[in-house]
Amino acid sequence: MRTLTEQLAGYAAYHRDPRNVATHCVGIPMIVFALGVLLGRPAATFGVLPVEVSPAWILFVAGTIYYLALDVALGIMMALLSALCVACGQWIAAQSTPLWLTTGTALFALGWVFQFFGHAAFEHRKPAFVDDLVGLMIGPLFVLVEALLSVGWRPALRESIERQIEAAHPHAKPGRS
Repeated sequence: MRTLTEQLAGYAAYHRDPRNVATHCVGIPMIVFALGVLLGRPAATFGVLPVEVSPAWILFVAGTIYYLALDVALGIMMALLSALCVACGQWIAAQSTPLWLTTGTALFALGWVFQFFGHAAFEHRKPAFVDDLVGLMIGPLFVLVEALLSVGWRPALRESIERQIEAAHPHAKPGRS
């Protein structure tokens, strides 16, 4: 498995324009939350669990394990954000079927509109997941890391990411910092 820095550098190489990054900081959380909503059904306690379990919990637990393997601190932060998305998503999923489906599909579609608009209008480059499906998992982590780096968290990580991008893509636009 590639390291955290390798994963983030690979993803960041497709996201050099700050306007595209901004569209991702809106679109990716919408998509993640939409998955929490849409996969919030069916939910069951199986007669023994203290909380209802849904396909969303299974997806988000698997994602959290992956994030923890990359970086414990980020994995914990992603676990907390994931739990919030799933809990809120499951609440929406428990509402009427039209509300559940409308909310989930609208968020999902609008999130992808933001994603593709950012790439078409600003980056002029295909999304990272086209070349590497792992990009679908790294996207949410990228948004969290971008937020953390913007407030000065782990400056060495930002420098390492930028060095890897420069080494792999010497003609890439300069970084966002």
